[in-house]
Amino acid sequence: MIKLESTIKELARVGENRAKILARLGLKTARDLLFYLPFRYDDFSQTKNIADLIDGENANIRGEITLIQNKRSFKRRVYITEALISDDTDTIKIIWFNQPFLTKNLKMGDLVSLSGRVSEQNGQIIMASPQYEKISTSSLIHTSGLIPNYHLTSDLSQKQLRSLIKQVLPLSQTANDWLPEQIRKKLGLINLSAALKKIHFPLNWDDIQVARQRLFFTDLFLRQLKSQTIKREIKSRRAEIINFQKEETKKFVDALPFKLSASQKKSAWEILQDLESSAPMSRLLEGDVGSGKTIVAAMALLNVALNKKQGALMVPSEILAEQHYQTLTKLFKDYNFKILLATSGHKAKPSDIESADIIVGTHALIQDKVKFRDLALVIVDEQHRFGVKQRGRLLNLPADKTPHFLSMTATPIPRSLALAIYGDLDISIINELPAGRKPIISDLVLSKRREAAYNFVREQINSGRQAFVVCPLVEESDKLGVKSATKEYERLAQEVFPEFSLGLIHGKLKTKDKEKVMTDFLNNKIQILVSTSVIEVGIDVANASLMLIEGAERFGLATLHQFRGRVGRGDYQSYCLLFPTSDEASNPKTITRLKALLKYNDGLSLAKIDLKLRGAGELYGIGQSGFPEIQIASLFDYDLIKKAQDEAASIIAGDPELKKYPQLKEALGEWEKSVHLE
Repeated sequence: MIKLESTIKELARVGENRAKILARLGLKTARDLLFYLPFRYDDFSQTKNIADLIDGENANIRGEITLIQNKRSFKRRVYITEALISDDTDTIKIIWFNQPFLTKNLKMGDLVSLSGRVSEQNGQIIMASPQYEKISTSSLIHTSGLIPNYHLTSDLSQKQLRSLIKQVLPLSQTANDWLPEQIRKKLGLINLSAALKKIHFPLNWDDIQVARQRLFFTDLFLRQLKSQTIKREIKSRRAEIINFQKEETKKFVDALPFKLSASQKKSAWEILQDLESSAPMSRLLEGDVGSGKTIVAAMALLNVALNKKQGALMVPSEILAEQHYQTLTKLFKDYNFKILLATSGHKAKPSDIESADIIVGTHALIQDKVKFRDLALVIVDEQHRFGVKQRGRLLNLPADKTPHFLSMTATPIPRSLALAIYGDLDISIINELPAGRKPIISDLVLSKRREAAYNFVREQINSGRQAFVVCPLVEESDKLGVKSATKEYERLAQEVFPEFSLGLIHGKLKTKDKEKVMTDFLNNKIQILVSTSVIEVGIDVANASLMLIEGAERFGLATLHQFRGRVGRGDYQSYCLLFPTSDEASNPKTITRLKALLKYNDGLSLAKIDLKLRGAGELYGIGQSGFPEIQIASLFDYDLIKKAQDEAASIIAGDPELKKYPQLKEALGEWEKSVHLE
């Protein structure tokens, strides 16, 4: 008998090989499958007569197979399966490519349901590569109604994954619904079993909405519970008082080669005031890409070092750590501070860490073996990449030695969501770009203009500038995008820009190799840097004025905006060129979404546009427990956010140890383990 804890291999039609494929997605048990949520839906809720089909629409048809056969296309070297499907109104031609096995599954006389895009070919309406399933007594889950789509890996189809999820769906009845019943009833939320059924196989859009309300409330509620717990504990602790060094701070600011913006000054002052208190600071500094968060953080580190205490800056990647280390070294060149870089590639001795004034490193800094002399301030860049669990580790220090805590994020979120996600943090916002910063000019480049775009890039590089090229994932199994980036690097180096020096950087490179490439790029020995999409390109190269993004439609607008912010850091006019893949270039929805990037320059506006264009049916993300995944879909659901805040605060106020809620306490522990921390 299959249970939630049953391994994937115990399910029907899952062998050793299929289990290994599913494991690449983190799916190892029936429970994992049940909680693997769809990221969007295909709407095949309207079944049409064949005679009524219109070119360009997505549709569902049902009919009888009157002919099916395989042909070999010698021109394209592929197998083509052709079929004729008839209903009472007309007959339509169906084409599949490289699926000769279909003639074994489908026979003349079979009644089938087909869903896909209708197109016109030589004056004839056809369907190419539609989803299909035989019409029998079983319900149609691949071709009729609202069809869920899941993130996949190679050698796994939507059809296979849907069938497996359908197989484990009855187990939703046995899933522990830990949300206190009084909260569920008070807020009118459906139970967990119903939410899982509706999110996977909805009957209508209302099903998706109510399921989403329940599941997103769950995530916000647990996150808020943890934040409230941390906030309560922080209030009972004491931190070092960092006296504001007014004259030295003024001298430092006056020596900068630019003027601080009004919101930079305001944010810096809020932070410096917090540091003067014995209550540990717990603050989020939010600012759009390129808004100047680093200089505000540097002002805080300056005051800590002048007070003879230690400050640490923690970032999510070695490349970014190196960049921040170089930046701080330049900023503090007139001070006798010992600044240390500590990453897996730059091993730091315990004695070095103890004697340093400022330590820059990755999350290795909060490992148990790392010992500080007098840590008074911890700054975390890209907060969501670490999570509340790692913030909580800071509380393991002695109660009278809790460091002040500042986190920074470029993710565009309104204050209300920031409070919901980071309920233990105060908020400072930099909502303007530094004075004199030139807006980046963005352009959408379709295939017919690609050569002209390359000529423009050539002109820019010949005038001394440099370029980034970002490549998307080829498939989910290639999580670092290495295949895509390597292929593009070879194509550009050999066919497009053989006259220039190109570099390639991705997550599988050794640290010393990454550093060599980055150093060469910073020194203009490399003119074009090809990078994977998940590697941190949050690096300042003032001379880089071009950002080329391949497969642009694969990214959300907020991510595209982040990439765009990697250029325009110097005095030169900068450009961002968006290249959609050829099969998406004619999709009106894709073009409308990408054109928003040409119109808007701030991340918050783009996040709103993304949500509006994608619609509430999309749930965004590969996993469903980390902040980046819930971010867009929950972004403007103020009502849900407020409810999560209020209910969590009420429970923690009355029962901080959750003694009355053992199931909730267990769920909170499980949630902490599952939250994406990297």
